[in-house]
Amino acid sequence: MDSIFQSIEILSKEKGIDAQIVLDAVKDAMLIAARKHFRTTENYDAVFDEKSGGLKLFAVKTVTEVVSDPALEMTLAEARRVDPGAEVGSVVRIPKPTDALGRISAQTAKQVIFQKVREAERDTIYREYSDRVGELVNTTIKRVEGLDLVVDLGKTEARLPKREQSRLESYSVGDRVRCVIRIVDKSSKGPGVVVSRADSELVKRLFEQEVPEIYDGTVLIKGCAREAGERTKIAVFSRDRDVDSVGACVGMKGMRVQSIIRELRGEKIDIIEFSDDPVQFATHALSPAKISRVTVLDPLEHHMEVIVDDSQLSLAIGKKGQNVRLAAKLLGWKIDIKSEEEKRQEVQNAINQLSTGAPVSALIEYGLAEATVDALVKGDIGTVERLGGMTPEQLESIPGIDDEAVGRIQQAINGYYGQEYTDNPGEFAEESRGGGDANSSGGAAEPAAEAAAGTPDLNENVEDPGSDTMLESAEVGAESAPVTETGIDSVKESAR
Repeated sequence: MDSIFQSIEILSKEKGIDAQIVLDAVKDAMLIAARKHFRTTENYDAVFDEKSGGLKLFAVKTVTEVVSDPALEMTLAEARRVDPGAEVGSVVRIPKPTDALGRISAQTAKQVIFQKVREAERDTIYREYSDRVGELVNTTIKRVEGLDLVVDLGKTEARLPKREQSRLESYSVGDRVRCVIRIVDKSSKGPGVVVSRADSELVKRLFEQEVPEIYDGTVLIKGCAREAGERTKIAVFSRDRDVDSVGACVGMKGMRVQSIIRELRGEKIDIIEFSDDPVQFATHALSPAKISRVTVLDPLEHHMEVIVDDSQLSLAIGKKGQNVRLAAKLLGWKIDIKSEEEKRQEVQNAINQLSTGAPVSALIEYGLAEATVDALVKGDIGTVERLGGMTPEQLESIPGIDDEAVGRIQQAINGYYGQEYTDNPGEFAEESRGGGDANSSGGAAEPAAEAAAGTPDLNENVEDPGSDTMLESAEVGAESAPVTETGIDSVKESAR
């Protein structure tokens, strides 16, 4: 035990923690071992002896006139045998042999010491690194644990999980890599510091190192959206009108940005000029595609529509939607991209719906709820006429429409068409009859009269009363004559 203080000093320097913390841990371990070895309820105290450099163990008892608990109290006579100056009410320390603690107690003490030291080490690491989240650090790959990597930060170890690694990168033990501190976890069982190579903060820190204008604050990084190993979009803004923010980040012949691309193992980087105008910012963010126009659909919900030429649609969307996804993340807006042809079709369909019938919103005046109208519109039911031709089963198949809603829809349609009939009764009567005047008293006779008027009168200008007989003979001859040009001519001659 005499060399315990030297061991404490070595351990505290190795772990980077205060020696007093290690000393308190050793004292606590000795007290636990003493209680387990002596198997009594006595109070124990461990004291560091500066002369010998070791620890001494004492049982602590209180001097009383009447002893009720011998494990905690002692009489004045017993106390004066240990300490001649003891008085009633004072505390007496009785030395206990530390050599008798035994091997098992030593093992228990060792475990307690290690636990206390680990807790102290975590506290020290947390205090040191909790304020350094997002900082760029140089690390060395120390070992591989499954899919994760353990790196050396110098004073402590850090973990580089698989999810924080770029898919383009692979490492071996001993490789030096630059990472950003992602998380500092005090309750973690393993290394409490988690570093990342996939976080967007890594790109920001690399630009700060490579671009002096960003480091001194002339150029600001307004946002960064990244899919590690694929592509990064970074928005920059210049506080000096004479400094080109994009040019400063690119550098002479692209040297600055190329060094960052090499560090990221060939990851593509789009440097975009930031703008307070979301329309202009969206135009820049969707580069390299050329944007025809941008329409803000909902400024509160941050929703916009982008129209591009048909040839630019695939470029604007990007591989697997990557370009528009990064642009939306950079802006913080929801972006709908459509080609010119798609927009024309959409407008034409809207015009066709308006021209072919009344919109379903007209049924709101007849008691139909707005929520039901919205459900119908989302179900691509835009007109009252189309709605009226649907069966209850078809209506119930629309999301948001139940049996009760079907009943309300039927009542609203009946009310709508009833009102239309009241406003235009003549029009409905004419449609049901297929034309003509419903109020005409000779409606059935007039068509027959018009047909008779259009038929030539065979008796007109015929003075011979026997002409009727000749006409009948001609008709009979026409029925019996063969259908030839000669037969037709002979019939005509007979009729004359």
